[in-house]
Amino acid sequence: MTTLPATPLRIGLVGTGPWARNTQAPALAAHPGVVLSGVWGRRPEAAQELAAAHGTTAYSGEAGIDELFAASDAVAFAVPPDVQAPLAARAAATGRHLLLDKPVATTVVGAREVVRAAEQTGVASVVFCTLRFAAETSAWIAEQAVADGWFTARGEWIGALFAPGATHEYAASPWRRDKGGLWDVGPHVLSVLIPVLGDVTGLTAARGPSDTTHLILRHTSGASSTVTLALGAPVGAVAAEIELRGEQGTATLPRWGEAVGAFRAAVDALIHSVRTGEPHPCDVRFGLRLTELLAEAEKQTGA
Repeated sequence: MTTLPATPLRIGLVGTGPWARNTQAPALAAHPGVVLSGVWGRRPEAAQELAAAHGTTAYSGEAGIDELFAASDAVAFAVPPDVQAPLAARAAATGRHLLLDKPVATTVVGAREVVRAAEQTGVASVVFCTLRFAAETSAWIAEQAVADGWFTARGEWIGALFAPGATHEYAASPWRRDKGGLWDVGPHVLSVLIPVLGDVTGLTAARGPSDTTHLILRHTSGASSTVTLALGAPVGAVAAEIELRGEQGTATLPRWGEAVGAFRAAVDALIHSVRTGEPHPCDVRFGLRLTELLAEAEKQTGA
């Protein structure tokens, strides 16, 4: 594993798309404990534009990815999951710590390869599930996780990314259109339910209209939950809600702020894990578990 300077942590960014431009690059460039060590992109002009905007070095091509790794202590990823997974395994094999986007991969094999590489070199890892790091929701999750007596839960994350006439820039993402809400927003809901209700011991999945997936889950605590996930709903159906019910009544997930602040908290978590050697609860192993569950749901629905 790479020997780190006391401060700061050099983090390279892989990806130049909307998520990299809007969230990761701004958060990394402004973080007081980080040096943005470079930006790698498939298209040289996109890498150069994003790197210039944040005063760092642009990399591209096959040689460029290795050059970025060499210039970095850790690597953040803003690329499609099945591009992310082999690059993350490659980065971990060189001793680079990992700041991964969700899902880690859309195949169990791909996610396991990242876990194997991270475990072999002992690198730290964090998977950025927004709700686990946004200040408002992370505090709520911690509070509910120590409460007893949860009986059931309901989670709905219904988007209109692919609704007729929608112009959101993430609608141009081929992997989201191919994999739908199950893989894009499913990790968000599961990342809340699992730390509160326990791991999933039973899963039943069914398809609904458009890309909608319905899940019925049983958890180690004995509680059950139902989840509805979609990206192709009508605009009027949009919702992002998680509600818990139990002995103490009802608890509802609060609203959360912008993604840059949440990503900054994920960077903080990675730095802490790097410095202390303590694994984060939302690390690559948790990312693998999410992939296992989503892959099982996909198998059941024949998607």
